[in-house]
This record gives sequence, C-alpha cells and structure tokens, in this order.
Amino acid sequence: MELTIRRYQDPDKETVLSLFSQGIEEHIWPCFTNAMSSPLYLCFSLGLGVTGYLLASGLGALVLVSGWAGLVYYCCHKFFADFVRDSLKTDMQDIAASFMAQPDDCFWVAETVATGKVVGMVAVVAKKNDAERYGELFRMIVSSAMRRTGLGSRMVHTVLDFCKQRGMSMVTLGTTSTQTAAIALYRKMGFKHVRSDSKTTDCLLVCELDFTM
Repeated sequence: MELTIRRYQDPDKETVLSLFSQGIEEHIWPCFTNAMSSPLYLCFSLGLGVTGYLLASGLGALVLVSGWAGLVYYCCHKFFADFVRDSLKTDMQDIAASFMAQPDDCFWVAETVATGKVVGMVAVVAKKNDAERYGELFRMIVSSAMRRTGLGSRMVHTVLDFCKQRGMSMVTLGTTSTQTAAIALYRKMGFKHVRSDSKTTDCLLVCELDFTM
C-alpha cells in the first residue's frame, strides 16, 4: 500500500484525535500484564491467594486475587484514560497552535495515497538547553493495520531530517517500557536510553539520538 507523509491540516483533526486515543488506549493491557507479572505484584497476589484460601477455601482465594487484579487493571485504565483526556484538553485540542506555530516545530500525518485515510502521526517540538537546540519527538502513533510496514521508520526519519536541516544537535523522546516494538525501532535507528522514571504505573524511558557523535 502506497503511503505519503505530509504536514497536518485542520481537516485531519477528527481522524487524528481518534487515532491518538486508540493508540494510547492500546497500552492499557500491556501495562496491566507487565504490572501483574512483576515480582512484587506476583508475591502480593500469592499472599492474597493463600490468605483467601485459609480464611474461606478456594473461592475466597479466587475472590481476593480477582479483586486485586481488577484494581490493578482499573489503575492502568485510569492512568491512560486520564492521559488521553488531559491531552485532548491541552496540546491536542489545537494541534496547529501547539505543534506548528513555531518554524522549528511540526506535526505530520501519514495517509494512504489511494483513500487519503490517516494511518499515522508524529510531531516534533524545538527545545533549548543553554546554547544547545534540540528537537523532542511527540505523539508517535501508527495505526495497528500499518505496523510492520516500515511506516514507523519513515516517520522517525522525517523528524530526524527536519531537525538536522534546522541545525539541531539531537532528538529526544519519551516512551514506556511496555512499548517493546517502539523501543526496538528507536534503538535500531540509533537512539540510546539515557534515563528511566518508574514513578508512574508504566516505567517511562527517555531516549536520545545525538547528531554530533
């Protein structure tokens, strides 16, 4: 399928917001399974199961463990649902103003040539640290139907080329530990993991690609 990457236009907004919401909400289940399979959560689940069994047989164990799993799923769902809601009220409410008002910022969409359907998006915002200018990659979403087609690589290359042309020193991005396919893509393209933040339900990984090295 032939695809093209172009700058965002206002008529794209409804489709872009729908794709954004779907793409973020896809992280709920991986986040839940990642949490439940961690050593701490496994030990806690086992403890609840043993307690329930001792107090009220197998049914009690099932009720306690199921309740605990339900609570974890609710927290994961709420975390991503809140993120989507907050984003739709802030930067995604006016995409052009948030990502295209400055000459070194941009928001792109990928669409099918045959139908004009938007199947991907990515944005970059110029940042400055002392005398150093760099780009931060945001809102990288690829439709599930278009994954493993090379579209993700093309969109990242679009950001990298844009930043190089404007003399930026590097590109940074943040992703979550459960986005294994995205992490593999970024590493393949030269990004390096520089730090992690485990304060949230899903560990945040901050990566960068330095053009000067």
